[in-house]
Amino acid sequence: MSDVTHLLTAIEAGDPRAAADLLPLVYAELRRLAAARLAREKAGQTLQATALVHEAYLRLVGDQTFEHRGHFFAAAAEAMRRILVEKARRKKRLRHGGDLPHQPLDGNEPAADPADPIDLIALDEALARLEAASPRRARLVKLRYFAGFTLPAAAEVLGVSRSTAEADWTYAKAWLKREMETG
Repeated sequence: MSDVTHLLTAIEAGDPRAAADLLPLVYAELRRLAAARLAREKAGQTLQATALVHEAYLRLVGDQTFEHRGHFFAAAAEAMRRILVEKARRKKRLRHGGDLPHQPLDGNEPAADPADPIDLIALDEALARLEAASPRRARLVKLRYFAGFTLPAAAEVLGVSRSTAEADWTYAKAWLKREMETG
C-alpha cells in the first residue's frame, strides 16, 4: 500500500495527524493538476493554482473516504472542477459584472493634470463622503493623491498588505470618479 493510500486509510480511521501528513505528499501533484485545469480557462482568470489546490484540499479532507490514491486524485479533480464552475457562475451574476465588458481603471487616476484640472472642492466633498463610508480607503487617497506616496509606501503606513492597498485604491478611484461626476 502506498504512503498516500495508507494516510487516506488513517484519515478514515480518525487519525487527526494523518491529514496534516497527507498534504506534503500530494501537494505537488495537486498543484500540477490545478495548473492544468487553470490553463484551460479563459484568459484573465484571477484564481491561482495554489488557491485552487487549497480550496479543493479543504473540501476533500472532510467526510469523504477514499479507496486508494487514484480515487483521491479523481475526487480532487472533481472538486477543482466544481470550484471553477462555482467561480464562473459567480462572475456571470449581474452583481459581479455579468457579461459587461471589462473596463480598465488605469486611466482614471485622480491625479492633477494641467490640461484637465480637478475641481478640488468636489474632490474634497467626495472624499468626505468616502471617509464616512470607508475611512481606510479615504486615508489611502489622501496619502497617494495629496502626499504623493507610492502604493507600497501607503500600504506600509496604513499597515495593510500591498494587495489590500491595490484593491482599496482601485475601489476608491472608481468611487470618487462616480461621486464627482454625479455630485
